Amino acid sequence: MMIQHKNLTEERWQKFSLAEQLGNVGSETSRALKWQGKDDVLWRGALGRAFELIDMTIADTRFCSRLKEIVRLREMLADAMFGGREYGSNLEDIDRYLFQFAFAARKSR
Repeated sequence: MMIQHKNLTEERWQKFSLAEQLGNVGSETSRALKWQGKDDVLWRGALGRAFELIDMTIADTRFCSRLKEIVRLREMLADAMFGGREYGSNLEDIDRYLFQFAFAARKSR
């Protein structure tokens, strides 16, 4: 996989709270939703960045008690990317779910 966030190291990423991490995943998901059906290159780029951030969150050992939820999020995002064939996932629902984390992260600042 090509690294999209070149300036973001795992060490720096792991300084963020879970809400901040998932809020950032939500930003990329929101971008993907914006470009879905309009620009395939930008849509795929945003999804690639979202997967990269989710993978860094999965690697963050602080959240091992939430690992099942985070891995399921990744699975649902992949399903949405392929049209929701397996679970009926869509970017709108995932974006709505992740927005709550962005809101919580913003509120805690």
